[in-house]
Amino acid sequence: MGRSRYVFTAPEQPHFLTLTVLHWLPIFTRPDAVDIIFNSLRYLMSEGFKVYAYVILENHLHLVAQSDQLDKDIARLKSFTARQLIAYLQTKKAKTILDQLAFYKKAHKRDRTYQLWQEGVHPELIQSEGMMRQKIEYIHHNPVKRGYVDDAVHWRYSSARDYAGMVGLLEVCKAW
Repeated sequence: MGRSRYVFTAPEQPHFLTLTVLHWLPIFTRPDAVDIIFNSLRYLMSEGFKVYAYVILENHLHLVAQSDQLDKDIARLKSFTARQLIAYLQTKKAKTILDQLAFYKKAHKRDRTYQLWQEGVHPELIQSEGMMRQKIEYIHHNPVKRGYVDDAVHWRYSSARDYAGMVGLLEVCKAW
């Protein structure tokens, strides 16, 4: 997966993942852009991909996820969402962001005009129940830590609501 020094040590096991927009550009500021991520995750979930926790912020997202081939599924997610999000930005005539995605594109990416995602996803194998709890807590409190909300359940694009007994925007697997 990319040129990252981080690797999936056990691609069939749950991992904590971070997907970051190139140069931390704020792509996920409109609900339609976030819906592209949700719809892509739902598709993968229909094929056995499990999401245990997530948060989507304006320029990155965190997941705890698992599948039979997590490395390949994340590559599919990034590839598909990059194409969809770039097409969305083009329809919205978001020239400034598109120009930045072209400018910051890595030189070896000669097969495309734009690069949306940074290379790699920094996968961390979940090795214990304690680590799973810690990563889920980190994910849910990311918007609080950034000062966007006072309570994690108030961040719409997070699984914090699911863990608080409420209905979230993406069905998560809470049995781990």
